Amino acid sequence: MPSTFVAKGAEAYEASMGRWSQRLAAPFLDFAGVPSCGRVLDAGCGTGSLTLSLSAYPEMEAIEAIDFEEDFAATLRMRTDDPRINAQQGDVCALPYEDQTFDAVYSLLVLYFVSDADRAVQEMRRVSKPGAVAAAAVWSYDGMPSWRLFWDTVRAIEPEASGKGIPTGRRPLTAEDELRQVFENAGFADVAETTLTITMRYAGFDDFWLPKVYGQGTFAAYFDALPKARRDRLLEAMRAVYLGGGSEDGPRGFESVAFAVRGTA
Repeated sequence: MPSTFVAKGAEAYEASMGRWSQRLAAPFLDFAGVPSCGRVLDAGCGTGSLTLSLSAYPEMEAIEAIDFEEDFAATLRMRTDDPRINAQQGDVCALPYEDQTFDAVYSLLVLYFVSDADRAVQEMRRVSKPGAVAAAAVWSYDGMPSWRLFWDTVRAIEPEASGKGIPTGRRPLTAEDELRQVFENAGFADVAETTLTITMRYAGFDDFWLPKVYGQGTFAAYFDALPKARRDRLLEAMRAVYLGGGSEDGPRGFESVAFAVRGTA
């Protein structure tokens, strides 16, 4: 099973996570670095947040983008007419490229969804030219307060939901040093780790609630199957938590942290 990510279409992905990938792409590339020229790979491109950020560098000769979801790759193709970008469906754990192909390889918010992160990073090293930089980032388990707020509230109001679309624990690589260790085990040199912080800003409660219920994952099926009274109880509890004891709906911001690692092939 090459992916543990439960996709529900590009539009749902954009609302629940793609917009935050866009904000994270710039600080991620600042940390990872971009080669002065050559060919680069976005391994696990999603709908193209990082790919499109890379296309802002005119010196790039070719930008390959690959994702397990064909719908995501197709959305990226529709979002750009840049002839340097080639987006296709594929498996990060079995990259369809020759050895030593790329001058840089990136993976943004992907590696905790693949079936074998060690294999994926080994593949990133295999397709990197000697001296090329590879870099990856994943959200910190303790660094996503908006999602923790959501899931903790669900567990408190609907304890039966545990294991039915609700994460039962943290994903691999979401603790400090775990991603760095995978890069070192793959044979990368000069491995460095840092944290990247963005603010997830929601326009109002609906902007917070709807993408989390009906975005990626399987929670929507559980929620929709609840009796109306229990759905309403959970909705009102979540609204109260989002409003923080106040009565006025409106924008809220949550500082969110990702771990980022880079290494040299």
